[in-house]
Amino acid sequence: MSAAGHRVAAVHEFRGMSATEHYFSVPLDHAAPSKETITVFGREIVSLEHEDREQLPWLLYLQGGPGGQGPRVSSLSGWMAEAAKTFRIFLLDQRGTGLSTPATRQTLPLRGDAAAQASYLTHFRADSIVRDAEIIREALVGGRWSTFGQSYGGFCTLTYLSLAPGGLERCLVTGGLGPLDGDADRVYRATYERMAARNAEYFARYPEDRVTLTRIIMHLRDTPEETPERLPDGRVATPGLVQMLGQYLGGNARLDQLHHAFEQAFVPTPAGPALSDAFLALLQGQVSRLGNPLYAAMHESIYAQGSATAWSAWRMLEEFPAFHPDSPDPLLTGEMVYPWYFEDDPALRPLEQVAELLAFKDDWPDLYDPERLGENTVPVAAAVYTHDVYVDAALSLETAARVRGLRVWETDQFHHDGISDDGAGIFARLLGMTEPAGA
Repeated sequence: MSAAGHRVAAVHEFRGMSATEHYFSVPLDHAAPSKETITVFGREIVSLEHEDREQLPWLLYLQGGPGGQGPRVSSLSGWMAEAAKTFRIFLLDQRGTGLSTPATRQTLPLRGDAAAQASYLTHFRADSIVRDAEIIREALVGGRWSTFGQSYGGFCTLTYLSLAPGGLERCLVTGGLGPLDGDADRVYRATYERMAARNAEYFARYPEDRVTLTRIIMHLRDTPEETPERLPDGRVATPGLVQMLGQYLGGNARLDQLHHAFEQAFVPTPAGPALSDAFLALLQGQVSRLGNPLYAAMHESIYAQGSATAWSAWRMLEEFPAFHPDSPDPLLTGEMVYPWYFEDDPALRPLEQVAELLAFKDDWPDLYDPERLGENTVPVAAAVYTHDVYVDAALSLETAARVRGLRVWETDQFHHDGISDDGAGIFARLLGMTEPAGA
């Protein structure tokens, strides 16, 4: 039976698991709970091996992002198979994503002009996500639950520990200990340094790909304006878009996938060598934000506390010119978001003014409470990846030292996508680190 504001929809059983759909009505602005509401969706996953599944403790999975929906799973595998041995898992579609009330180029115009849309999106950061989670916890669990935060989900975990630690049993984090204070510039300065090192590592492993990348860049620069190379969605392929393939460098296995992409970059045509359809299709799949526009629109705001980010990643290019698209041999970029994305990507173009307003908003509320984190009593274990190109290890360790009782496992065996490589092993290790001594 559902409580007010909570609706249970379909329940499906397949491949050894049960999946239950939950919808919750939550305030758009938690500071004004009597006003407008939105819907937040989550899917409860339970292994059918448990006869007493109603008695299992709950685990909230906080997805990477921002703007990432909860995983869509067809079977229990990886970290989820390991977690399902102990927990009922709740996969949250963070507000604005998935089956939650959407925030996209299609829906945001319903809010009004760019200023109204930007104002609306200020309620889509970690503080609102955490308060949504608390409403869900009270409806589903009553008592405390545990969390598992990957990447941005770790940022949300730190906000949870700051705002509502009483709802938490234990917290696990992978690649997601963001800085508690300071501006976004220090984040992107560290990110560029890590990405430069990762580029060097990649091109040392595949030196032929440095040649191929330079050839692609020169080909795009030399192609006549009247006959440009185009992505399947019609936009012109540019050096800056090709650089975005550096997002592959955030993972172990994905690094080798990037090599395979470069292998088939060119095909012969009657007019001479051209970028292959296969390469252009892969490039579009990597650079389009059609499926997750909030990732671009809200990305820098996850570092904003009290001041504007003012397109930090773009400004930091002045310190790292090797990443600039006009560089003679530009390096591959990573998760940086640049203002020109909103001119180029058809999915983001309608949000260009909105993104500009968010970039220069200078009164963002704090996401963390360092004093409360310094007095933390919730068991927390975090995997910090030594060579993580997206969440810098040095900044992560700085944060870890400021959270009382947080236990760190630093490893150079994985990159940012570690849970894709060995999710079961990583989850089990972190879970064990939060157990009482002698348990």
